[in-house]
Parts: sequence; C-alpha cells; structure tokens
Amino acid sequence: MQVREVVASTNWTDVFATNAGAIYQCDAENCWYIDFAGKVARFDYRCLMKLRKAVNNIDIEGLLLDNTKSPDLEIIFICACDDTYVLTLTEIIKFKELLQGTFVMLDLNHIIYNRLYRVAV
Repeated sequence: MQVREVVASTNWTDVFATNAGAIYQCDAENCWYIDFAGKVARFDYRCLMKLRKAVNNIDIEGLLLDNTKSPDLEIIFICACDDTYVLTLTEIIKFKELLQGTFVMLDLNHIIYNRLYRVAV
C-alpha cells in the first residue's frame, strides 16, 4: 500500500513533497509524518525541529573532501525520537531539500494567515 493511499483515507494534510518523499501534517494527532527512504515516521514538532537541525548540520562538502573517512553513509539519530535514518549522501541532499521545502511552506502559510486574519489595531 502506498502512502498516498493511506493519506487519502486519513486526515493528513500534504505540507511539501518531492520525488524522494513527502511530509504530512496531522492536526488530529498533533504530529507530522515523514515519508522518506522507504518508511513513514511520526514526529512531534519538537522532534521535527531537531531532525531539521541535525540534517542541516551535516557537512556534505566536508564528507566528500575527507579522504580519511568513507563518505558513503551518515546515521541520523535524534534523542527523544523513535526513528533513526541511515542515509547515503545523495539521500541526505534529497532529505535536506524535503525539510527545507517543508519549513518554507510552513513560513509561507504563517505569513498568509497573518495577512488574511490580522486584527486592525
């Protein structure tokens, strides 16, 4: 069963998607679902922020230029979160794109909401 089929039968809202994955928001459960690297993982907002920080802190250029280490895999583990990702450098780049796009959409949604519903002072 594809994640898109599950989304259609639940109350998940698409936040952002690429060819590599997607992130959904579930207001009923107050959480986020990330469909990436062959699995769907559930995160609360705090853990999603930690994941974003961990992925953004990976120095891809440094890994590629460091001849003493094999830059094939990176393990992303977030304390207080249930999921761990073991990703190749290509997957890390795609994951960064997915997370960055998600937070751009969230910022855009916040801006639009504030413009539409701001109270006259």
